[in-house]
Amino acid sequence: MNFKNIINSFNDKKVKIFVDMDGVLADYIVEKIIDYSNKRPLTNNIKLLKEISNNENIDLYILSVSRTNKGVIDKNNWLDKYASFFKKENRIIISKEENLGLKSSELKANYLKNIKDECLVVLIDDDPLVLKKVNEECSNIILLKDCVFVD
Repeated sequence: MNFKNIINSFNDKKVKIFVDMDGVLADYIVEKIIDYSNKRPLTNNIKLLKEISNNENIDLYILSVSRTNKGVIDKNNWLDKYASFFKKENRIIISKEENLGLKSSELKANYLKNIKDECLVVLIDDDPLVLKKVNEECSNIILLKDCVFVD
């Protein structure tokens, strides 16, 4: 089932979709620190998300982790340039600098398990460790690997 079909199956429900950035919206090079402003946008994924952002029943969020506080600023600047349809108030970018000793998977699971709304919650991520941890820690969250964008 492709991404559009999955989203259309939620037509009658309020949905919050949390989207990772690295590897889902921006090209990701493993273990190589690059100035975020130089990361290549994954335009097909961004285009699909922009298209569904117009659905009244869907709220789109960024859920990303940055190694540093400066990285939070850089990621927001990148979103302003390439995916400005993500509202500023819907951008959750967590700094590891502020959360020493916690892994990305723990930070994302901790955030998601505190959502108490009566709606469907979807996480789209490319990291199997994040998906595994969220699956273990959070009930009733629909997990989608980034390959869902590929038809």
